[in-house]
Amino acid sequence: MRWMFASLILVSSLVGTSTHVRSAETDYEVIDLVAGTDNAKPDSGDRPQLLIGEKLQSGPTAAIVILPGGGYGHLAMDHEGHQISAWMQSLGIRAAICTYRHRGKGNDGKGYGHPIPMQDAQAAIRYFRANAQRLGVDPNRIGVIGFSAGGHLASTVSTHFAEVNSSSDQPLEQVSSRPDFSILCYPVIAFDADHTHKGSQRNLLGADASAELIESLSNEKQVSKQTPPTFLFHTAEDTGVPPANSLVYALACAKHSVPIELHLFPQGRHGIGLGKDVPGASQWPDLCADWLKRLGMR
Repeated sequence: MRWMFASLILVSSLVGTSTHVRSAETDYEVIDLVAGTDNAKPDSGDRPQLLIGEKLQSGPTAAIVILPGGGYGHLAMDHEGHQISAWMQSLGIRAAICTYRHRGKGNDGKGYGHPIPMQDAQAAIRYFRANAQRLGVDPNRIGVIGFSAGGHLASTVSTHFAEVNSSSDQPLEQVSSRPDFSILCYPVIAFDADHTHKGSQRNLLGADASAELIESLSNEKQVSKQTPPTFLFHTAEDTGVPPANSLVYALACAKHSVPIELHLFPQGRHGIGLGKDVPGASQWPDLCADWLKRLGMR
């Protein structure tokens, strides 16, 4: 499958002057999320970007940042990225894939651990919010969707918010990173537990992380009343990331009166994406679309 790029915006000092490179064969507008990384090759692992789908006719619309999985060691860009972008666009929600930095590439072979993935995802949400008018989106209807380790990252930005500095000369720092809704798909949630995905924890935090750091990124323990409304789905057959991850997060949301919808399907391996041809789990995109409609996001 071939994916084209519409334009490249080089972001100076987070959001500033930009240049545009256009092509006739296009699907995305590409944003460099971090200043000073535009000299790195796009696939080097040192250049976090936002791949934004085409502007929708009706507006302002809701928007969503897509966080593919990959155990914080790579990015599953097709079935947890491009396919999800096309689906969200079909629902009338402007979608963008965030190619956040991770342990697998970059940094002279060392890759990137916490807090870099979180900061990249927060910057993606803030970019949508700071540029809402240009992008044709509603700054109060910006959400996040994540899969597997990307689900952990989505839960991280749903429970950890960047400080707003209204006096900053940087537009991204003037707006909130809190998503208005969150969709977690077979997410990694808990660290240092029987149901932890050890590879994701090791890649994100390293082998010798402190107990304090581990707890701070065990996101079922970080849910608060500020956590946005959340949709979760998992499968009982998932042995890679057991469904207990979704269950503990849903229970934490319920404890803090955060609106939730949870679907646990009997069949399906880990990493099913849209779940086509998976009995039961193939319903999740329609269930999620209905949830988004009831939430006022489409």
